[in-house]
Formats: sequence, C-alpha cells, structure tokens
Amino acid sequence: MISKIESQFQTEAPIFGHNSFDNHEQILFCNDKDTGLKAIIGIHSTTLGPALGGTRMRLYNNEMEAINDVLRLSRGMTFKSAITGLNLGGGKAVIIGDPKKDKTPELMRRFAEFVHGLSGAYITAEDMGMETEDMDTIRGVTPYVTGISESKGGAGNPSPVTAYGVYMGMKAAAAFKHGTDILEDKVILVEGVGHVGEVLVEHLTNEGAKVFITDIDHERLKFVSERYGATIFTGSDICSLKMDIYAPCALGATINDYSAENLQADIIAGAANNQLADANKHGEILKARGIIYAPDFLINAGGIINVFAELEGYGRQEIMNKTKNIYHTTTKILERSRDENITSNEAAMKIANERIAQAKQSKVHTEV
Repeated sequence: MISKIESQFQTEAPIFGHNSFDNHEQILFCNDKDTGLKAIIGIHSTTLGPALGGTRMRLYNNEMEAINDVLRLSRGMTFKSAITGLNLGGGKAVIIGDPKKDKTPELMRRFAEFVHGLSGAYITAEDMGMETEDMDTIRGVTPYVTGISESKGGAGNPSPVTAYGVYMGMKAAAAFKHGTDILEDKVILVEGVGHVGEVLVEHLTNEGAKVFITDIDHERLKFVSERYGATIFTGSDICSLKMDIYAPCALGATINDYSAENLQADIIAGAANNQLADANKHGEILKARGIIYAPDFLINAGGIINVFAELEGYGRQEIMNKTKNIYHTTTKILERSRDENITSNEAAMKIANERIAQAKQSKVHTEV
C-alpha cells in the first residue's frame, strides 16, 4: 500500500515523469549549508558537445517551480545550439535566492565547485540575476565557464549580442509578414527591459519604431524610458494594446491560454526563453490567428554565439556575422512553416532534431 507521503510525491513532485524532463541526461542538486547555496544543474543533452547554458539566480515560489525552470531552460539550450549550428549540447543552472541580497563571492565559488565536479559535461555562463563579474569569480575555481570579462580574455557581457540577434529575428519576421523589414513607425511592446531588453529598445528607437515598455522594476522602467524616449505601458493587460510586434524579454510562458487568444499583435519576437506555455497548443492558436511567432530558442541565440567564441577562439566580427545570420535562419523556418503547414515552433524543432539525429547516427557509425 502506498503511503500518504509517497502518494503526494508521485502526484506533486515527479522528476522522471515531469512534462519537461524529456530524457535529461543528468540533474544535479547542489546544497551547501555554510554559504546558503541551493542550486540545480540540468544537463539535457551532450550529443553535439558539452552542455553549455547560463546560470540563473532568482527567487522561486517553491522548489518544483525551480526544477521546472531548469528543465525547460536546459532542454531549450539543446535546440538553441542545434539550430544555430554550434557543436554544443544543452544545459542550464538555477540558483534559488535573491541576487540582490543572497549572492556572495563565497556562494558563487561554492557553486563553481559543483560545476567543476561535472568535469566539463556542463559549461556555465551568465543569465538572469548574474553579472560578468560573477563569471570571473567562477573562473577562479573552474575553467568550465564562459562569458568572462574581456580584460581576462573572455567575450564579455553577452546581452548586447543577444539583443542584436533578437533584432535580426524580428526584422526577418517583419519581412515575412509585411514584405519589408523596416520597423520605422511600428508599434512594438518590449516586456522586460533588463540587460537584453534595454539594448533591444535602443535598436528599435534608433530605427524609429514607436516603442512601449513594461517591467516589474519601476526604477528600471523610468531609466530606460528617459534614456531612449520609450513610452511606459501603464495598463494592467498587455492584450489591451494594439501593436505590430510583441517582444517578451523577461520570464517565459507569457503566451498562455489567455494571451494566445487575445494578444493584438501581428508578430511575436522576443528574447525570453520558453515563451509558449504549451508549445503545441499555443503555437497552433497563434498559427490559426495568423500571428507570426519567431521561435525564441533561435532568435535569442546571440548570447550563446558570443560565449561560444571563447571556446572556439574567434573574434568580435565573427560573433556578429554568426548572429546576423539569425535573420536568414528565421526566414528559412518561417518559409518551412508555411510550406509544410506547421507551426514555426514545429519547423524549428524539426531542423534542430534533424541535426541531433545526424550526430547520433555519426556516433553510432564511429563506434562500430
């Protein structure tokens, strides 16, 4: 007979049966009482190479929310690297805590020890709640980190490159939808104006777009609005704003049952990971409504292109050339979506999975 505790675990906290588990290779739970570290590292796949993905630090409502986040993010990194043509697998890490209050050099070094213990299967980088300086601290403990300061031989902050890739993907989606990639006078809502969102706002305002911004950080909103002349969206529901492009650049899953049906936009193109709460369901709703969705794991790949440069040794010009190519890959995906009558997310996943399957087949032949 199953005990009450066992039954509760099976129904409320499954791991192998979790919707986002998707055959992850490893999940490492990291705990250290002295520093207060509570972290989870997810390695989804190492088929194409070591699992590279950033470390995110934020407060979660509960531990299962953190597990879901790391599973979805690490899985997304697998497909991001695959579709971008990088020889990398997918991994991600989350540290549970407030980066403004709980982050200390000691905590970061202890986390670095856990990363080092994976012997290169996982390579970390900067993500939400992290700074380039944190990557420098980690580098003092382990070589398995990218995105360190340029003064230390790294590629530096990946946010500007990520934003440029989103901008390229957005322009490609605009060209596919409207026949021109000119964004002048287009109404664009950028949700989340952190490191990436701010640079995206800069690109858009430089082109003459009518930019609206929203963020839970009111000081950040005020700063970005004053610096770039963007209009702060004061409504309580983004679906009330009639816009040309919606650019989610904060947390994922903002395209849900409500927003997929009610969003007033022609295009969705932003930097946030896992924007579709349910990839199949909400992708189909957007397709039926004629809304172009630029797959997030493609157009936000500029960051991983930037940090991959440290592993491959190529310079800034090559980084920007590879990121600019996101425009052409986005066009290819949207054309395949149209030609095969499938969602753009499905088209992107097909291309990524085809590359992974080829790599697996090559490994089989090599082993034989």
